Amino acid sequence: MSENTVNAGLRRLGFTGDEMTGHGFRAMARTILDEVLGYRVEWIEHQLAHEVRDHNGRAYNRTAFLQQRKEMMQGWADYLDGLRKNGSSIGAVIEVVADGVPAGLGAPIYGKLDGDLAAALMGINAVKGVEIGAGFKSVEQRGSEHRDEMTPQGFKSNHAGGVLGGISSGQEIVVSLALKPTSSIALPGSTIDIHGAAVDIATTGRHDPCVGFRATPIAEAMLALVLMDHYLRYRAQCADVVSVTPVITHR
Repeated sequence: MSENTVNAGLRRLGFTGDEMTGHGFRAMARTILDEVLGYRVEWIEHQLAHEVRDHNGRAYNRTAFLQQRKEMMQGWADYLDGLRKNGSSIGAVIEVVADGVPAGLGAPIYGKLDGDLAAALMGINAVKGVEIGAGFKSVEQRGSEHRDEMTPQGFKSNHAGGVLGGISSGQEIVVSLALKPTSSIALPGSTIDIHGAAVDIATTGRHDPCVGFRATPIAEAMLALVLMDHYLRYRAQCADVVSVTPVITHR
């Protein structure tokens, strides 16, 4: 599925480019369809993955698991619509990726790139957790697996998420955000008033069942702002100094 196809569908649903991007839609749909609704990964990937480069591959992917994909997307739509009708909400995981980031941004202690990214992204409303690269999954890996080995052709992996020792490595910067289910819902809940007395509260009006839709462009913008801050800092500190070591690509 091309980026234009995804974005065109989002516009028909009423989402502007400032509210939802194709990349954010893919990330959130991938999480809910797999971890919540339990659909097979190959169905999800054929439906949401970017177009492959060869024409034969594109032709095959367009029709593979077609019936299952139709049922899957209808199931996802029904799931979100059911949350809305029941007055409840759900959280989301968003993955944000920055490509083309030069090596050398950041610092080993004060001004760590990953530290600044985490602080900035945690400042977004409803964000309850931030992962860089493999994140919490790294505790399940061994050192021989987690290390991002290098060859003259580039890195073999990117478990570090593009940041090593607080400094960008030249690989893609990969950050994941966990957003809570919003508490502004129509279902009544217990609280207290200004006098401390027990009362019920319910939020009326239009509220999204999943704030991940609208949080995606905000996360992308925040990532870009932090990277630009570090790029300007790097230029001020290093001016036109050029490293003599070879650039290790991420491909």
